[in-house]
Amino acid sequence: MRGLAGSFIESRSGSFAPILVLAMIPLITAVGFSVDYTSAVQTRSTEQAALDAAILSITTMDTASTKPQRQLVLQDTYRENGGQGTATLNSFDVSANGTATAQASASFAMKTVFMQIASIPTVAIGVTSAVNKAPALVEATFKVTGVSGYWNKTMTLYGTMFGAKEGKPLMTIDYKYGGGTDPKGYGTTTVSKIDSLGVATVAQTQVCKVGKKAPDGVTLNTDQFGTKYYCVDTMAAGNTAGASIDVSQMAGLSLQMNVPSGNPQNLYSNDPATSNRLYSSTS
Repeated sequence: MRGLAGSFIESRSGSFAPILVLAMIPLITAVGFSVDYTSAVQTRSTEQAALDAAILSITTMDTASTKPQRQLVLQDTYRENGGQGTATLNSFDVSANGTATAQASASFAMKTVFMQIASIPTVAIGVTSAVNKAPALVEATFKVTGVSGYWNKTMTLYGTMFGAKEGKPLMTIDYKYGGGTDPKGYGTTTVSKIDSLGVATVAQTQVCKVGKKAPDGVTLNTDQFGTKYYCVDTMAAGNTAGASIDVSQMAGLSLQMNVPSGNPQNLYSNDPATSNRLYSSTS
């Protein structure tokens, strides 16, 4: 064979085309491999971005969601963001303080074009992603200003801890009408914090009265009816800014307002039938 090749090369009457074809095969193969490699790099980038978006999306789901439910959302979101393979939720945990930690992976068999010459029909593309998401809200501070009305009422803030089925009271705002003949009605409001044992501690007391002269250091206000009134605040030690409530371990918050003379007596922020009646657009 070597002798024949040598004779072929030395022959003046031989064609140069076969030699050129033989010489071009390695070059074409190298260029083809480069094209497939570039395509694989671009595909991997798309897969990574899709998986990152998908794993972030499942951290916003209800904490009561099961792993299979999160897996379904992960796969759907992964596909919606350009992912072509299969996404797998490897783990999802929520710590005691509400921090969500998740790990996921995705794999895709990318078809090749030129590498099939070398009997490589597909290239495995694999990506991984992890997220560590802390609770968005750690603490909430409440301070009442100018509560009014003719009806006594109590507003209760409930918090549902991660993994819990029912909420527990975290704070109450209790209002008692003080009487009078002004159009709006003012009274006394007491803000109390409630600990994990159900013990209430007063954080703020506000007494609002109708009058044209406010005590020293207290602002005299005028409501929309032209009535002059003022409110005197008494803040408990450590609650100057208001009642600070730790919500770092809460998966959800809701409000309930109890109006003894109302119909219905209880209004809930998480009940569409009554939530729109909790607040008024005018002060």
